[in-house]
Amino acid sequence: MSIAVPFNRSLSYPDSVQFLYRLGNEMKAGVKLGLEPMRTLLAGLGNPERSQRFVHVAGTNGKGSTSAMVASVLRHGGFRAGLYTSPHLVEPTERINVNGRDVSTEAFTGAFATVHRISEQLLLAGKLDAHPSYFETVTAMALLLFNDLCDLSVIEVGLGGRLDATNVIDPELCIITPVAFDHEAYLGNTLTSIATEKAGILKPNIPLVLATQQPPAEVAIEARARQLNCPLIRAADYPLTQVEAHAAGCRFVLQAESYICNLAGRHQLENARAAVLACKALGISPGHIRAGLESARWPGRLELISRSPDFILDGAHNPAGAAALASYIREFHAGRPVWLVYGAMRDKAVEEVTEQLFPLADRIIATAPGFSRALRPEAILELCNHRAGTAAASISEAIRLARLAPPEAVVFFTGSLFLVGEVRAILAASVSGPIS
Repeated sequence: MSIAVPFNRSLSYPDSVQFLYRLGNEMKAGVKLGLEPMRTLLAGLGNPERSQRFVHVAGTNGKGSTSAMVASVLRHGGFRAGLYTSPHLVEPTERINVNGRDVSTEAFTGAFATVHRISEQLLLAGKLDAHPSYFETVTAMALLLFNDLCDLSVIEVGLGGRLDATNVIDPELCIITPVAFDHEAYLGNTLTSIATEKAGILKPNIPLVLATQQPPAEVAIEARARQLNCPLIRAADYPLTQVEAHAAGCRFVLQAESYICNLAGRHQLENARAAVLACKALGISPGHIRAGLESARWPGRLELISRSPDFILDGAHNPAGAAALASYIREFHAGRPVWLVYGAMRDKAVEEVTEQLFPLADRIIATAPGFSRALRPEAILELCNHRAGTAAASISEAIRLARLAPPEAVVFFTGSLFLVGEVRAILAASVSGPIS
């Protein structure tokens, strides 16, 4: 893959990753969210975002799946499609995807070297008060790479919308997936306040595809759309018919066209509907939409990674995500032994999540991803008091215990995308299942 970004040969990929990790992210205490540092950085880079075409995707749950579906359709429609998502599961290169492939470590390192060099120059000139954060830096890297390599890119919001680093782009279409409670410390503790932050990505006269929402979120988002004269495409106005859902995906009919989605979980029907409506608004043909939707993949979300027993990875980390996972377990795995490997960050709604999931499990293995924000396994068990709970000090130990499940069992690894990423990294080299 040819990347038209200077590559600093003295800097290695591990060096760039370690530097990024040291920068910290928007979740650090004392970090002030805002767009001015990002705009200053992009100006120093020559404003690569101004000559590109974008789809901007916000929401609480489903925005990554929807983004992946739209990018897959764009590829089948003949576009050189970019896809920017977060967080990554195993390697930071996963965040920047071109035509269905993560950028190479060389391209990633080259883009980092360029963004870092400009950041240092801006710091010396007094135009920046601090080095851009991890997320700001990688967002700038993605915009730099997409400018050279892509015709149309799908950009997933990182946190919220209004003050998110991605909100420097001028998209030709916005999508807002279902809004629910998450990151309340940053976005507010009501659905109205959270939805208002998500609606901050809207731009004057730019169409919005709005997934079905809870009433307070719908009212807030539609009010903002009216203020900005955004043509509104409400998913709820386009009913799905002939719906068939199974453990590995679903099929449905929308506006007389039949579609197949191979992402597991009935909740993907809503994401798929939003993706199809968005792609139609972009002028993609039904045939290309059908092919792109069917081939879309989104790792770490109800992903079957090995069999006998079945290991399924799902990054559900908030109450709405837990509700979707619980519904999936009830619908498609009733009557099977269910084991749950669970780990979470301390700042998440652990009790609300576990009260939905733990009663469905015959065995709980509480563990902790290798992050400072992780909740101790013993604390999880104290909170939840499951009749058959075990603490595992590490992800490796949790996997070892999970392998003791009977062959007919299904084992879900959930509670955090950090946990899912660690599990995926460990199992990738040792299983022959459908991991990709």
